Amino acid sequence: MDTQQRIKEQVTGHPVVLFMKGTPQFPQCGFSALACQVLNACGVSEFHTVNVLADAEIRQGIKEYANWPTIPQLYVNGEFVGGSDIMREMYQSGELQKLLQGTTQKA
Repeated sequence: MDTQQRIKEQVTGHPVVLFMKGTPQFPQCGFSALACQVLNACGVSEFHTVNVLADAEIRQGIKEYANWPTIPQLYVNGEFVGGSDIMREMYQSGELQKLLQGTTQKA
């Protein structure tokens, strides 16, 4: 299976997917840490993460998949949302909370 197909399966196979550097428990960059904090603040305690540092093909491939040059990248219901800066802006406006309603918001 090629990298783009692997990414598509991850993005469409889970309601909320965060491609990040590190893990939610040990983020490897401040932007990834911020992305996790924003999701938690929205009440999303359970979301699928992909550590791009563990797979060079995914790390490059995800940038091509969304045509977005930076990581982290958030996907909700198969759709690309944005990086940590967009997540923060959407959270502050209340837009992200609305988008995340009905996803895996359980402990």
